[in-house]
Amino acid sequence: MNTISHRIGIKADISRVFDALTTNRGLSQWWTKHTIGDASIGSILTFNFPDHGPSFKVVEVIANKRVHWQHHGDVPEQWQGTSVIFELTQDEQQTWLHFYHKDWQQPCSFMSHCSMKWAVFMLSIKQFIETGCGSPFPDDIQIDHND
Repeated sequence: MNTISHRIGIKADISRVFDALTTNRGLSQWWTKHTIGDASIGSILTFNFPDHGPSFKVVEVIANKRVHWQHHGDVPEQWQGTSVIFELTQDEQQTWLHFYHKDWQQPCSFMSHCSMKWAVFMLSIKQFIETGCGSPFPDDIQIDHND
């Protein structure tokens, strides 16, 4: 199995980062403005770009430590069976956000595309928390001319 992994330092208390990962308001400020659902365990979150997008079942939420989503549904096909995990730690200077998109069946060009887009959205969550203004879809950085 293959994994996309990113780590970013955010100059904020760990609880603010956790809120950005577990509330609709937070999620819509850094990933996509079109966030539907509830971030509680067992719930389904759908992220539209704008008329379709991935859905995830929330399988684990540990306050200020970990959020784990399991891909749910058919879109995108390459994400079937994958998980998205956010792990948080804090030191004197910052909160560390460790991001993983795990269990890809095989590396492919779409995985490379998603790795780059996840990096863009990790910068967006940092921007949102540190400045109050993220760059969620459709205002995110475009990485090719197909977005």
